[in-house]
Amino acid sequence: MARAQMLKLSEVLAELNMSRAAFYRMRARGQGPRLVKLPNHQIRVRRADLDSWLINQEEVPAA
Repeated sequence: MARAQMLKLSEVLAELNMSRAAFYRMRARGQGPRLVKLPNHQIRVRRADLDSWLINQEEVPAA
């Protein structure tokens, strides 16, 4: 089984075009993708979790 791709926070921020401060404000509001905190206290985001979160952010067109 292939190991899930883990993105560094800097990679996630670059992909979202978001500052670290804005990302943490969003997280404080209970939003954002799931994070994985490694034993060395670094943060990673699984590629699948980021993709899923992005899909859930899509707006539904008005009928």
